[in-house]
Formats: sequence, C-alpha cells, structure tokens
Amino acid sequence: VFLGEAFDSTALSDSMMMGSASARDRRLAMALAVLIALPAVAAFVPTGSLFTRTSVSGKQLGLRSRARLAAPLRASRTSGAARLQCNDGREAVKHADHQYLEERGACGVGFVASKKNEASHDILHKSIVALGCMEHRGACGGDFDSGDGSGVMTMVPWELFEDITKGEGHKNSGVGMIFLPQDEAKAKRARDTVEELAAEEGFEVLGWRKVPVDESVLGPMAKDAVPVIEQVVLKSKSGLEGDELEKGLYTIKRCFLSSLAEHGLDWVQDNVYICSLSSRTIIYKGMVRSEILAQFYKDLVNPEYKTRFAIYHRRFSTNTVPRWPIAQPFRIIGHNGEINTLLGNINWMQAREAVMDQTIAFPEGADLTHLDPLSDTRLSDSANLDLCAELLIRSGKSVMETLMILVPEAYRNQPDLDDKPEVTDFYNYYSGLQEAWDGPALLVFSDGKSVGAALDRNGLRPARFLETDDLVCMMSETGVVPGLDESKIVHKGRLGPGQMIAMDLETGVFEENYDVKKKVAGKYPYGKWLKEEGTAIGKEQWGRG
Repeated sequence: VFLGEAFDSTALSDSMMMGSASARDRRLAMALAVLIALPAVAAFVPTGSLFTRTSVSGKQLGLRSRARLAAPLRASRTSGAARLQCNDGREAVKHADHQYLEERGACGVGFVASKKNEASHDILHKSIVALGCMEHRGACGGDFDSGDGSGVMTMVPWELFEDITKGEGHKNSGVGMIFLPQDEAKAKRARDTVEELAAEEGFEVLGWRKVPVDESVLGPMAKDAVPVIEQVVLKSKSGLEGDELEKGLYTIKRCFLSSLAEHGLDWVQDNVYICSLSSRTIIYKGMVRSEILAQFYKDLVNPEYKTRFAIYHRRFSTNTVPRWPIAQPFRIIGHNGEINTLLGNINWMQAREAVMDQTIAFPEGADLTHLDPLSDTRLSDSANLDLCAELLIRSGKSVMETLMILVPEAYRNQPDLDDKPEVTDFYNYYSGLQEAWDGPALLVFSDGKSVGAALDRNGLRPARFLETDDLVCMMSETGVVPGLDESKIVHKGRLGPGQMIAMDLETGVFEENYDVKKKVAGKYPYGKWLKEEGTAIGKEQWGRG
C-alpha cells in the first residue's frame, strides 16, 4: 500500500505541477531508498525465515519455498490444515487450506501404441526410453535426486499375475495398483477396506501381490515418504465383463476414501491411494525421476510385461510439494500444463453434484450412499480433471467424447467448421451443460480401448506425433522414441490449438482431429435437439424505459 501510494501517477503529476515538495514526494523518496536498501537488508536476514529446510533423518537436504497461503474460498472446506507426515510420524510440510488448488505445472508426456493389436515388451521399452528423455522437462526436490514424479500407463500385463489367476483367465477380473501406509497396522486397515468394498460390490479377492521394487535408487526425500506398493486382483462373482466390469471396479474406487475415513485413515496423511483399478489399464508411478522409474519398479524391465500401448509422463510441480499419489499419469489422463479455471470448475462440480443423477455410471443396484465427492481440493488440478473424465466415461461416453466436452476447442466463428455443422452443434449443446476446463493443457489419454492426445484451445504446449506402418507415437519432443525406421514413417504432424488425435487399440485405426470429432458429433442429432428444445435469449436493452 505504501509503495502503491508513493508511485500513484496522479499524485506524482499533481506534485510536479505544484513545483513543491509534498508529503507524497517524501514518500516517493523513502520508497526508492527502501528498494535500494533491500539487497543489503536481505543479506542479514536468516534464510530460515524465508525458506523451510527439508530434512530427512537429521540431514539438511536443501531449500524449498514455504507453502503459500491461498485466498479464502466459498467452496466447502474442512477446518484446520492438511499435513504431510514422514513415515516416522514427523510433520514434513504444513499446507494452508486449499493449498492444493495451487498445484499446477508443465511436464513431458507422450505415448507409444501398436497399430497391429499386438502386445509386446518393446512397446513398453520404447516408452521407458522416451520417458528418460523427458527428464529435463521435469523437476527434482531439494535433495537434487527425488523427482517431482514420473510414471507409465499400460494395458494390464496379465502374465505377471498367473500365480494368482491360476490359469482361469481374466475376462471377469481387474487389477488394482495401490499405495499403502508404511505402518503395517494402518496398511492392514487399508487392505481390509479394499476387501470389504470388493465383497459389498460382488467381487472376490483372488490375492495380493507385493510389487517388486528397489528402494535404494530413490532420493532421500522420496525414500522417506515411499508407500508400501501392492497389487490386488479382484474377480466379479456375477460374471461382469467389459464396460460393466469397469463400472463395478469404479464403484470401489468412488467409495474408497469415505470407507478409509470410517477405518480411521486419511489418504493424504496416511499416504493411501488407488493409482488404478481396472480390467484394462494399470499405472506404475512415483515420486521419482524419469530415468529412475524402471530401476525402481522391477516389473518394467521384466520381458513378460507386454502391452499394446504405453502412456508416459514426467512431472514438473510448479511451486508445490511433490507427493507419491499425485505423480502421473492418473486413471485416464496424463496432463502437461495447468488448469487455470480450476476453482470455477470445482465450484460448479460441487454445485451440481447434489442434483446430478450418477446411477448410469455404476452397475444396476449398486449402493451409492457412500460415494466420494466428484472433486477433492487436496488433489492437483490434473487429478480433479481426471475424476470428472472418469465419471463421464463410466456413464457410457468414449474417452474422445469426454475430452471434447471437458476441453472444447474455440469453435465459434471457426472457418474450419463451416462445413461441419454437426461438430459446432455438439459444442453448442454441451456448452450449456459443462464449463470448459481451460489450460494451457496437453492431455494424453486412454480408457484401455483407445489412446490419444488433445490440446486445449490455448495451444500453448508442444505436441508432435508420427505414424509408421505399425506404430503411432506422440511426444512433447521429437527424437525421443528409439528404434524407429525413418523409411517406415508414413506421416508426421503436430497438434494445434483445440486439436485431437486418437487410435482404436482393437482395430489400429488412427484418426486426426475432425475425423475423430465428426464421428463423435454424429452419434446424436444435437442440432435438432437445440432447435426443438433450446431457447434463445436475445440482448436486453438496459437503461430508462
């Protein structure tokens, strides 16, 4: 306020015109003196008063900026501050309420997918190498070793679970990748929560598998907070398969946090999180650098791990504290960028949640009395977008349709859409039902049936892609996927603002932008619905009548 008044342009001009030294002139002189003296004053200020030092086992590891206080919000909130704790119970960092709404960043992302519907370890290997090339797009903690996060999403490698499935097939089964507390008593409570929910939803627990990891490669900060990582295999007793099986598994995920609370656990404080629970996809991620991921997770270098596609992500957590659960990819998307409309998006989701009929997203007869909220202010912007995306997908929408609804292009007065009225009608229809999640945002996505990428209407993130006779690759930067024969590349391109690419993992059909969007928009007569059911509200004249 003092500096603002001192540099007030009107006051300065008045003072100069008067030609005499006024009180504001003296304030200006004092302000300039303060600015000049600041560097000298800062030299005598203890660093501890400006930054918090992160320590592990008594060692001073480095500096990390103090968590910022977020402005008061009208969204529902819990009292007190959320706390992150180390495994020995020490409090690592304190966050003000809604600090997590500030969790945004810019990262490195991409995918590698087979057009021939063939699963191989080479697809995974290529994505791991490409992920390693994204290291410079990520960030590290104060120990210069613990990564902000990296991970991969692939199809479920059922070969790794043959000891549990015992050769009975997996048509009615799904796999969960779960972070558990280091404290064994709490870990048991978390496992019991999963098993109780599974039983309530008609699933049989075939077994748990401890994921083989090498903690020696972790940085000190990551190692201090590393969860116990286990996988659970669930089988539908009623024979659910396909999309209905995914709905059943989704029910367990959507009730998990509420059930945890009933068992005296909190997902943030106790580091409990379901990374993935699906019959189609699985996610390996953590608070590690990209080149460390495959060293930490031994499964990723196992030749038996085969997949038709792999999404990879390296996280840059802007001015926030990295955590294991919010490494990416999430259950549907991997996100490079930030959601700058986040507060409005969350407020709108909370407002309509009370009147929204969500039953279509769950199996018939499912108990929905203990559903977790559709948004969580303790998650990152990307994670909240992922929650909304998964709800739409479980409601029967394709992943491409979901992204068109949530992250629309700038379609008004768009010359490229003059001969595609069905696409414009689609966007007009949903503009009254769902607010845009605006970036900048590059989103790589998969529901296990399709894989693709979309750039929001700002278009401020790099996204290159190429197609060979047997592969489709998308990446933040070219030249990162190994073993590509240039002579077999049939097409190269880049995503522009609001554009999308997608590939069907079953048929191998690869489509670009309006080929994808015309197919989605042509499913229903959106234009007819708008004409028959819509009401146009014209401009009103304001002023005296």
